[in-house]
Amino acid sequence: QVQLVESGGGLVQPGGSLRLSCAASGNIRSINDMGWYRQAPGKERELVAAISSGGGTNYADSVKGRFTIARDNAKKTIYLQMNSLKPEDTAVYYCNAEVRIYYSISYVEVWGQGTLVTVSS
Repeated sequence: QVQLVESGGGLVQPGGSLRLSCAASGNIRSINDMGWYRQAPGKERELVAAISSGGGTNYADSVKGRFTIARDNAKKTIYLQMNSLKPEDTAVYYCNAEVRIYYSISYVEVWGQGTLVTVSS
C-alpha cells in the first residue's frame, strides 16, 4: 500500500505565499517522476509542476517564475513553493507520483487526496 499525503494548503491573500508538501509512504522501492496538479471548480485537472528523480523540472506557463518545485529523495517528499499567488491559482492541489513497490517490475501512478488553496482578499 502506497500513500501520498499533502499538507500546507489554506487561505492566502493575493500576492501572498504558501508552501505545499507531499510525503510518500508505504512499501516503496523507488519513485520516478513526482508532480503537482490542480483542479479549479468547473475545470479539468492540469499539471502545475513536475520533477524527475534526477531533479529535472517542468512547469505550466501560468506558474513559471512564481512557483518552485523541489524534491527530497531521502524523505520521499516533494514541495511546491508558491509565491505571488493570484486568485486564479485557487484550486485543489493534488500530488502525483510514479511509484514502484517491492517485488514489482512496473511503476504505478498514485494520487494524494488533495489540499485546497484559496487565494482571496
